[in-house]
Amino acid sequence: AGNVIGYGATCGEIFLNGRAGERFAIRNSGMTAVVEGVGDHGCEYMTGGRVVVLGPTGMNFAAGMTGGSAFVLDENNDFDLRCNPATIDLESIPPGSADEKELLDLIRTHRELTGSPKAGRILDEWDTTLPKFVKVFPVEYRQALGKMSREDAEAVNRQTQSI
Repeated sequence: AGNVIGYGATCGEIFLNGRAGERFAIRNSGMTAVVEGVGDHGCEYMTGGRVVVLGPTGMNFAAGMTGGSAFVLDENNDFDLRCNPATIDLESIPPGSADEKELLDLIRTHRELTGSPKAGRILDEWDTTLPKFVKVFPVEYRQALGKMSREDAEAVNRQTQSI
């Protein structure tokens, strides 16, 4: 797919059976997207929404990201060298967690809607593939959630997951 797909998206869903070009989902504030790879500057200045990348990323992923979250399949174990760590934390996804459930649901939907062979392989090998995923979570967003009451934070989390 081309460059700058999902620029400034406020809602909706994109499922791409294949790779996107540069600046995928920049300034995303509410869209959910699944793609099989992105060029440079993916999720730049993202403030909300969810992105799943089932393949490689270019350089400078998540630069200026302050909200939302992304899951990246790090098959080459080098994603930490491709992202911009100034504003994000990188986390593993624990088996049985809400993050695992969300990721599984999005990949299943991706396979169903696009017929993606890659999504099929990932799902068939889930137990060995899950540890290769990295969750990208903005530090600023974590700090904002920490200042909220637990009930408010859970409500915000449920709301952003349903977008």
